[in-house]
Amino acid sequence: MNLDTTVIDEINLKKIKELKNMQIEKIIEEYINLCQPSKITVITDSLDDINYVRMISIKNKEEEKLKMDGHTVHFDGITDQARDKENTKILITPDIEMSKMVNTIDRDKGLDEVFSIMKGSMNGKEALIRFFCLGPKNSEFSILALQITDSAYVAHSEDILYRTGYEQFKNLKDPQDFFYLIHSAGELDDKGNTKNIKDRRIYIDITQNRVFTVNNQYAGNSLGLKKLALRLAIYKANNEEWLTEHMFIMGAEPKGKNRTTYFTGAYPSGCGKTSTAMIPNQKIVGDDIAYIRANKNGIPHAANVEQGIFGIIADVNPIDDPVIYKTLTTPRELIFSNVLVNNAKPYWLGMGNDLPKEGKNYSGQWTKGDLDSNGNEITAAHKNARYTVRIEELENADSKLHDPSGVPISGIIYGGRDSNTSVPVFQSLDWDHGVFIGATIESETTAATMGTAGVRKFNPMANLDFLVVQLGKYLNNHIKFGKKLQTKPLVFATNYFLKDNGKFLNDKVEKKVWLMWMEGRVHNEFDAIETPIGFIPKYEDLKILFKDIFDKDYSKEDYNTQFTIRIKMFLEKIERMEDIYKDEKNLPKEFTDYIKKIKERLIESKAKYKNDLIQPEAYLN
Repeated sequence: MNLDTTVIDEINLKKIKELKNMQIEKIIEEYINLCQPSKITVITDSLDDINYVRMISIKNKEEEKLKMDGHTVHFDGITDQARDKENTKILITPDIEMSKMVNTIDRDKGLDEVFSIMKGSMNGKEALIRFFCLGPKNSEFSILALQITDSAYVAHSEDILYRTGYEQFKNLKDPQDFFYLIHSAGELDDKGNTKNIKDRRIYIDITQNRVFTVNNQYAGNSLGLKKLALRLAIYKANNEEWLTEHMFIMGAEPKGKNRTTYFTGAYPSGCGKTSTAMIPNQKIVGDDIAYIRANKNGIPHAANVEQGIFGIIADVNPIDDPVIYKTLTTPRELIFSNVLVNNAKPYWLGMGNDLPKEGKNYSGQWTKGDLDSNGNEITAAHKNARYTVRIEELENADSKLHDPSGVPISGIIYGGRDSNTSVPVFQSLDWDHGVFIGATIESETTAATMGTAGVRKFNPMANLDFLVVQLGKYLNNHIKFGKKLQTKPLVFATNYFLKDNGKFLNDKVEKKVWLMWMEGRVHNEFDAIETPIGFIPKYEDLKILFKDIFDKDYSKEDYNTQFTIRIKMFLEKIERMEDIYKDEKNLPKEFTDYIKKIKERLIESKAKYKNDLIQPEAYLN
């Protein structure tokens, strides 16, 4: 290796050499020479090495200790608070076809640009070389990842979120079969935040299994193993006929029954994904990303890519989120980001307490009423403030979190935000219809958080932001995956946001009833009513579940209001989907057939019952 001996010492050089991997040596040499740090430290799986990362994150003031033992806080700059979609691009060559919805750049042009920005980006800083394992260790799910970063906060976050991988690299069968990720926060200002935001770039080179990300600190842009490696894994999975999905994995455990039934679920942001994964008295395997493979018996199994959670903290409170709230307010290793700190205590929006009127936050020293450069009031904490914690720190962590075989998946749940169309829960007619349901997810905007209310955003499988293959290829992969399964998961759709006269028709907590109905359907314990959109629950079953779970009387009137099939609204949704998909290439026939089939079923139902609003019992006749 041709590295400056004033930059790396013999101990750290030995750590690299012990891997006996020329590809790793080549990568390290190339990008260290490009980014030009003043020091290189190689971090193995040893506790001493990992503790070193935590120590220098505090020393560098990337994190600050809080009053509670193990808690620290990190602040991103005021203009670095979310994923940068505009500057996140897929590097493509002329022979790579992408859907028009994917943000791309010519590969040669993109590489020239990002390399010119990264040149010297680590000047005066320490480069940390990290080794991680995506998915459980020693598993068919395992994908190894090499990370080079100049941010100790990024490296510390990854220690919480991912499994160590240095020893795994020693046993790598194919010396080039791993992801690698190069990150630099770039030049920092006097607050320690990225200075050259205008040169922020996040470029994903799918053909070479690598990511370059520069001039950012927010974890969604800087943690290469999270949503950036997700894109690499989606490309890999869609060329190897397994699934990489933006899904939680959770275990449903009905009261009085000695069983755990595992579900995966995909929801766009703000549609109930985390709250579903964290329903009280159930088990969580993962909240964000799932690899799904069929085992030798044709049964789908899923594994959590991560071992931790990088969660939105806004509105986490002791009533709605008791498990998470308890975890956040007791001693353990935990990183808060972009919250308000007063007297070494963290505060966030919607936590259920009055917030201090001053303190330190993502804008610096803050006082209530402070304005940003655009004249807008700066909130006490950012609405996208986060917490980073290991799943094992949660009381409801599932014992199979690290199982090399993953967990068997019996159900898949898709959800969106929909005020006027879909029922609270229904089941697909079959696997292909389930793919159709996932491919037609929409999320309605709300005036409070996203500007104009009621605008529906298309988000197939809640994965649109991360797709790096043609949409047609992605859907074909789902269809093919289902065909090779001996036991297919049941597919469901949920909607927690149905309204009548501006009021929600369900309480937040009632999603537990819908989950237990789905769990019962998996075990053939409930019948269902076939409607044009799929199978819906029977009133009698929901009445029992509401009484059993909440000791609540569930009225027939509420049932009819919630589970009325709104023909006109569903037909309008089909028309939107026809328009969206009309220019997509290579769509599976099974998907286009279902667009026609569901449309025909809705039209026939309207003609038969001579109404746009059809109550469930009509379909019992």
